[in-house]
Amino acid sequence: MIYNEEFETLPREALEALQVKRLQQVVQRVYHTVGFYKRAFDNAGVKPDDIRSLDDLKRFPFTTKQDLRDNYPYGLFAVPMSSVVRVHASSGTTGRSTVVGYTKRDIETWSELMARCFVMAGLTKNDIIHNAYGYGLFTGGLGAHYGAEKLGASVIPISGGNTKRQIMILQDFGPTAICATPSYTLYLAEQGEEMGVDMRALKLRVGVLGAEPWSEKMRQEIENKLDITALDIYGLSEVMGPGVAMECLEAKQGLHIFEDHFIAEIINPETGEVLPEGEVGELVFTTVTKEAFPLIRYRTRDVSRLVKAPCRCGRTLVRMDRVTGRSDDMLIIRGVNVFPSQIEGVLLNIPGIEPHYMLVVDREGNLDTLEVQVEVGEKVFAETGEVKVLQQLSRRITKDIKDYLGVSTKVKLVEPKTIQRFEGKAKRVIDKRTI
Repeated sequence: MIYNEEFETLPREALEALQVKRLQQVVQRVYHTVGFYKRAFDNAGVKPDDIRSLDDLKRFPFTTKQDLRDNYPYGLFAVPMSSVVRVHASSGTTGRSTVVGYTKRDIETWSELMARCFVMAGLTKNDIIHNAYGYGLFTGGLGAHYGAEKLGASVIPISGGNTKRQIMILQDFGPTAICATPSYTLYLAEQGEEMGVDMRALKLRVGVLGAEPWSEKMRQEIENKLDITALDIYGLSEVMGPGVAMECLEAKQGLHIFEDHFIAEIINPETGEVLPEGEVGELVFTTVTKEAFPLIRYRTRDVSRLVKAPCRCGRTLVRMDRVTGRSDDMLIIRGVNVFPSQIEGVLLNIPGIEPHYMLVVDREGNLDTLEVQVEVGEKVFAETGEVKVLQQLSRRITKDIKDYLGVSTKVKLVEPKTIQRFEGKAKRVIDKRTI
């Protein structure tokens, strides 16, 4: 079944003609309503009228996360705040969020795209969807929620955490689908087993899982432990939220990008050159229907590739490979974006700590863990050396990182001058996970 057959099965020629038309409109609009884009286009020597084909898009400048931070909070909005009905935000590298806005029509578009995703996963209005994505400024929870309601399905807005209660609700409420990060889904399965619950006997049959990179091996584990079909969903707050692309139940071979709303490119992250179809590089998106917060050539830093070959599900939309990593240093820990520089910012505000640290990312069981190794100052170490004082310092660091960044960490205090120094760019992250 296909939710919107008209647009999801358009012949490639017609789809690309629609993209060109919508691209011309959005480029004109941002040039005249967003000062940032007018300056960027003028500096690059391009004008909106230069868009005559999709190939012309590569002449236009990229938009980066730094541009979003530089225009915090509303500088890239293309409509007045009186037209914005919702604001979401994702984490940035400096403590400032990346702020995104939505008009009423944007919310309707987003809801439809999420409904398309659910139908792609084989869901209907008769399903009950257990939504364990976080609600609030994070786009995951409300994005999935509105999509479920648009489909006409029943939605359980459980959000994240409170795992034992989640397991009780999975038993008692009988949901047939779950939305969550892959690592949390696996954690639910394992906690249920520890509680003596037969997790394979639940009514769940589908998982719509995303917000973090995950492997084929993890998919198999999830499917085995819960007796479900686990499917990948892709999105990012800046472009819309979840629902930019979705894996289909029929093929499970890449995620279909909703090209009537988003134009995708793959570039060489070093040179910015657009790569041919099938080559691996950094994913770049242009939004062609968003009203409040349109983006032109936004660099996601996600590594993938695009494939236009026909899919047996009948959709003509291009497919992207599952994201395998990032071209920058952002970590995704249990669905939360964390930059080393964010942690550095927290550490520098704590007396007695040196600005020398190392982040060790690992996976214990099936949950990501983050250990912060940080040097204690010479003075603190020499004068106290007391276990009690060091424990208090460790607790303070753990609490501050949790309060500011929303991620739980382990903290390991080490002696002065024991963390490796680098003459060039410092290596701050040791990632022991295997994706």
